[in-house]
Amino acid sequence: MSLPWKIKLMISAYSRIRKACFRPNFTINRRLLRLFDPKTPPTPPSSLYRRRHCHWRVSNHIRSIVISVNYRLAPEHRCPAQYDDGFDVVKFLDSVDPTRLPPGADLGRCFIMGDSAGGNLGHHVVARAGACKFERVRLRGLIAVQPFFGGEERTESEIRIGNGAPGLSVDRADWFWKAFLPKGSNRNHPAANVFGPNSARFSGSKFPNTLVVIGGSDPLQDWQRKYCKGLESAGVGVRLVEYPNAFHGSYVFEDLPESSLMLDEIRDFMSQQLKVT
Repeated sequence: MSLPWKIKLMISAYSRIRKACFRPNFTINRRLLRLFDPKTPPTPPSSLYRRRHCHWRVSNHIRSIVISVNYRLAPEHRCPAQYDDGFDVVKFLDSVDPTRLPPGADLGRCFIMGDSAGGNLGHHVVARAGACKFERVRLRGLIAVQPFFGGEERTESEIRIGNGAPGLSVDRADWFWKAFLPKGSNRNHPAANVFGPNSARFSGSKFPNTLVVIGGSDPLQDWQRKYCKGLESAGVGVRLVEYPNAFHGSYVFEDLPESSLMLDEIRDFMSQQLKVT
């Protein structure tokens, strides 16, 4: 893969940091990881990101108010703690005093978005929300950017790409699953393999239209395509966007053309869903 030297150096450095932080016993050196994981501060004192108050790229590009969920992290807190936290935020928004929200906030025009693990979390939160009746919140779409799904079988893309692409290796993905899933579970757990042999029957009747972004150098791409097919089989409208040169997490590098293209796709998808009655 041909990448600018600056990005190659950044990927190499981050790979070394992750190797030092993610231990063989499936624990994480959080203190070291935080030194190299800077956070964009929200608009004080909440978790809100607004265009005129911050430089967070996604919030600015899609012209939206973004609420960042500070969910509990694995392996200190295993699945389903993260899904519980995400769903609790949706319930909180539905019950919050509207005067506590920024001017212009419209809970009838909500989207859930996540990349990588966040894409996985987004799916499970939306699926839970479909079983509930909200007073104010209306979820208009799910945006899953290279969502982190898997299973026990090895797909063609996992075998072909293996540990050879930047961003995410198959070995590292396996480590993440072992650190995240309930102890004793394998990758066919419904949290990972959402349309797999151990998953309950999925009904798409209350699941919103979904945008899925896939990268051609992401070893998880076959699982992401399986996810799209599972949604479509359940009657969910799916918009699939593929970038042949993108690797897992490549959107964070603003110098890569796919980064801006993806934000344009997200903005267009949101605009289209808001036109639907």
